Amino acid sequence: MAIVSGSQPNTGSQTCRGWIFLKDLPEKAKNKVVDVAGKANKLGRDEPRRIIHCLKVGLAITLVSLLYYVQPLYKIFYKSGVWAVLTVILVSEFTVGGTLGRGLNRTFATLLGGAVGVAVEHLAAIFGDIGQPIVLGLFVMIINAVVTFVRFFPEMKARYDYGLIILMLTFSMVSVSGYRDEEALTIAYKRVLTIIFGCVIAVLVCMFICPVWVGEDLQRLIAANLEKLGCFLEAFSSAYCREAGDEQIKIDESFLQGYKSVLTSKNSEETMANLARWEPGHGRFLFRHPWKQYLKVGTLAREFSYKIEILSKHLNSDIQAPQEIWGEIQESCREMTRESGKALKKLAEVIRTMTQPTVIDFHIENSKAAAKNLVALWEDITTTLDDTTVFEIIPVAVVASTVMDIVICSERISEAVKELASLAHFKSIDPILTQEEP
Repeated sequence: MAIVSGSQPNTGSQTCRGWIFLKDLPEKAKNKVVDVAGKANKLGRDEPRRIIHCLKVGLAITLVSLLYYVQPLYKIFYKSGVWAVLTVILVSEFTVGGTLGRGLNRTFATLLGGAVGVAVEHLAAIFGDIGQPIVLGLFVMIINAVVTFVRFFPEMKARYDYGLIILMLTFSMVSVSGYRDEEALTIAYKRVLTIIFGCVIAVLVCMFICPVWVGEDLQRLIAANLEKLGCFLEAFSSAYCREAGDEQIKIDESFLQGYKSVLTSKNSEETMANLARWEPGHGRFLFRHPWKQYLKVGTLAREFSYKIEILSKHLNSDIQAPQEIWGEIQESCREMTRESGKALKKLAEVIRTMTQPTVIDFHIENSKAAAKNLVALWEDITTTLDDTTVFEIIPVAVVASTVMDIVICSERISEAVKELASLAHFKSIDPILTQEEP
């Protein structure tokens, strides 16, 4: 009786919790639906091209489904038509470069894998019923092992990894299934045709209906990164004004944090550059556009951002040097960072508009002149220091050295952008229209 009476409260509490759960279930489901709808709305508003891409994929799948829906086509390809649908699903990417790259990889890998499989099948047949499976097994092992090893090469991994996988898959299917099934080669032939048809449809839909060119995205990313670095330097220069006692200057903290996205942009840039190489010439992006040069500019921008990280930490540091020392070098540092920032923002505009640089050298020379002045001032400061004040100027020395490196790095970025402008044949503009007042 004690056991029964002890279990009654437990049973009642479980029933109560179950009733509360069922009562709250509609409200929780409603909130979940609203939350998912809000996220979907934000996703579409942030990048409307995603919605268009979804519609394009649906259209491409519908078009290749005609191999099933249209009776004459179904009689020709029969069940092999499903491979066209699978191909569209597998090769359809957000960008033209991504779709074209996967489409060409799949097409040529399927053709090559099928051809090698047929050749191996005929070669193995020479050895008779006993030797044929042995020869087939050896070729399957050797060819798949070699292709797998090739996938470890970074260059092949970056551009042809998908094609190598399809090559192994197609070769293995043709060579293995062909041993038992006499109609395997005929079926493989039809599948190859449907795969090529699916690739063509996917590429055409992606390229001619609201195309998304990944090369243009890479260009905008590099330009945006340079502009973020330039904004930081200008904000840093203004921060020096504030430290000097100017209370009226407002600093936008977002500028001081914007450079951090540059530090993590390497993977995105390399992925975009690899995909952009697959894209055909379009607009001002001609065939064999120098995409590697964009990566060079991006690498220099990241090196620049690491130096900026040091300046950012200085702004947030509680360690301060004597004000009289700051006062002597402050103007030179401010001039260097301001002019370097203007140069970077101009370089960003050069990349964004694809025009030849015209007034960049003016800002670079101004920053270099300020750097020479800083060197002279620093020599005067160090000659008057005693042993007790050496450690007090370490923060000043770090900032001064970093700003000097920034000037050098700005010049290197300028040279890289000039090389890009030359290789990509950026259009020339009248320098009189872009000349700035000193």
